Amino acid sequence: MSASAVFVLDLKGKVLICRNYKGDVDMSEIDHFFTLLVQQEEEGLLCPVMSHGNVHFLWIKHSNLYLVATTNKNSNASLVYAFLYKLVEVFTEYFKELEEESIQDNFVVVYELLDELMDFGFPQTTDSKILQEYITQQGNKLEVAKTKVPTTVTNAVSWRSEGIRYKKNEVFIDVIESINVLVMCVCVCVNANGSVMSSDIVGSIKLKTMLSGMPELRLGLNDRMLFALTGRDKGKAVTMEDVKFHQCVRLSRFESDRTISFIPPDGESELMSYRINTHVKPLIWIESVIEKFSHSRVEIMVKAKGQFKKQSVANNVEIRVPVPSDADSPKFKTSTGHAKYVPEKNLVVWSIKSFPGGKEFLMRAHFGLPSVENHEMEGRPPITVKFEIPYFTVSGIQVRYMKIIEKSGYQALPWVRYITQSGGERRFA
Repeated sequence: MSASAVFVLDLKGKVLICRNYKGDVDMSEIDHFFTLLVQQEEEGLLCPVMSHGNVHFLWIKHSNLYLVATTNKNSNASLVYAFLYKLVEVFTEYFKELEEESIQDNFVVVYELLDELMDFGFPQTTDSKILQEYITQQGNKLEVAKTKVPTTVTNAVSWRSEGIRYKKNEVFIDVIESINVLVMCVCVCVNANGSVMSSDIVGSIKLKTMLSGMPELRLGLNDRMLFALTGRDKGKAVTMEDVKFHQCVRLSRFESDRTISFIPPDGESELMSYRINTHVKPLIWIESVIEKFSHSRVEIMVKAKGQFKKQSVANNVEIRVPVPSDADSPKFKTSTGHAKYVPEKNLVVWSIKSFPGGKEFLMRAHFGLPSVENHEMEGRPPITVKFEIPYFTVSGIQVRYMKIIEKSGYQALPWVRYITQSGGERRFA
């Protein structure tokens, strides 16, 4: 079982819009939600599931809204939460920003979406591209669309319409990896050394498909299990964990022979995501030295070194260095890029547009401090690094081939791009 009803409330607990799917829970029960929420906030025991009698409230907060599902059954909580987050995603794709004003300005469309996204408490069509075929933001078009049901709703391949035509057939494949690294330093004042406490790689393969007809695609990766099955365990292969696919992928085929076979959605989509649990050294190594002088000033030296191959370049690097909340009179000196003080976040942001591999750069910051002793630096937040490296993956994953099969036999061009991003490179001092 899933939700009995779904409500969208403002920050004061006022219902902006709701949809009753099953009729087995009194709609007035929502009046108890905000009271329970305030009570739990005061007690410091905020819980994602709250109950009043035999009615359960499953809720999330987004911007200045609460999205709440009610049920009086032992429902599948993860399914309900997945639906609520999908609701946010669909509304955001329709209205760009999901907030109280966008709900009020698009009341009719929101109600139409609530009606199509779930039926009798069970999620139905949740793909915004399909929904946009027959639920538009112009009220006069809503009535016209109802006269003809799109083929995507009744078609066995519900994520793709029939009759798609392109003058030039192309597929763009983006392999995007994010690196999460936690580095613990030896001490606060001088930390020339540090050790990696945890690291992993989170990746995704995204498609932009511009293909005519109803093509079948087969994607080959340097998957270690595939090489083992085919007896070609040669060269560099990767072991992927927590693999998740778009609904278009034939899971039975992948489980039997590791072939990624699918009829793709039109346009942009995420084909799959994965995780690789492996030791990864920080691609941009950070060393920092912090010196405090008689509680009157603090000097921070940050050294950044690119630990990736020299032919690669990290773009739009941002190194965020926390500083005491009472710091003032900032002065900076950098060997490249520029630094700025962001007082509302108690940060120094050092920006480097282009950071070649193997290079090393320095940034020095000087701040005045009040005469009163401050121990805040002992528990300061970590230094974080943001960057993007094109044409490079840490895991070594490769697209070995992309076959495109379509009955008309047209020629299509696949394009592959590799990108490595910072997921959460953090250095604790």
